[in-house]
Amino acid sequence: MRNDVPEESPNGSATERGEGGVIAVTRALSLMEAFEVGESALSLAELSRRCGMHKTTVLRLARTLAQSHYMVQTDSGQWRLGPAAGWLGARYQAGFDVNNVVEPALHDLVKLTGESASFYVREGDIRSCVARVEGPQSVRHNVRIGERLPLDRGAPGRVILAFSGAKGEPYEAIRTCGYQISMGEREAEVSSVAAPVFRSGWHLLGSMCISGPSSRLTRDRLEKYARNVVAAANHLSYALAGGRSPATPPVVSRWHP
Repeated sequence: MRNDVPEESPNGSATERGEGGVIAVTRALSLMEAFEVGESALSLAELSRRCGMHKTTVLRLARTLAQSHYMVQTDSGQWRLGPAAGWLGARYQAGFDVNNVVEPALHDLVKLTGESASFYVREGDIRSCVARVEGPQSVRHNVRIGERLPLDRGAPGRVILAFSGAKGEPYEAIRTCGYQISMGEREAEVSSVAAPVFRSGWHLLGSMCISGPSSRLTRDRLEKYARNVVAAANHLSYALAGGRSPATPPVVSRWHP
């Protein structure tokens, strides 16, 4: 759900918050985003509660959206998303390329940390590098796009295993803190820190990491950069999966930027 919806005064008028937004559009988007995955319909009272708007405002917005088939009122009086919302989502999916979202996120991570950033996905019993942005350092860890590496060695693979349900340690700890640090585990003198990225339905997509020589990426520096990596991974997850839902891993909710 959106967290930037303008507040209402007791008489239902909007209280401006910030500049450059159109209040009616923001409210309408908030109304459609109130539905969680798996929910078919919501009452007017529940929509009002979730959006923080008066029932009269919610009703007016819902009826307006219904005119363009973005919402539909059921026979019982509840409201659900309409076919136009589905068509909009289908158009988005048809034109969506995950690399168009992943690569900018990696570029941002490189700017923040000065280290090379990579994105890995699981392919059976291995992980594959599907996106990579090199850092500005002359001495760096080299990985080729398409390179296939083990899952059980290195922070990116450990993170994938952890959020795929692997039992025991270090996987329980990774699921608790939301990231993993690796120093010389897969390759001597190479360190990395990785965090999970989720797709639609909050299913695991892969892991994002930064990596470099251990002489530069000490444990203290990795711990410092862990927050940057987690924040970048969470930002990407919300871009791919949408708003929070019951399926959102708790650690992601805590670290949401």
